[in-house]
Amino acid sequence: MPFVNIKITRDGVSPEKKALLIRGVTDLLADLLGKNPRTTVVVIDEVETDNWGIGGETVTVRRQRGE
Repeated sequence: MPFVNIKITRDGVSPEKKALLIRGVTDLLADLLGKNPRTTVVVIDEVETDNWGIGGETVTVRRQRGE
């Protein structure tokens, strides 16, 4: 039973796009690795940009600078 945990920043990803992401990952595992889609678990965790750091800075700060 594959378990995939996707972490993204919380910045307005629509429920429709999340559903497409879940379907796409499930299909990818089925196509490439022969995994059963019925037992594939995909979890999307949304993280506030203040709680996600890159290079010693929060994503919030980096985005304010246009990065």
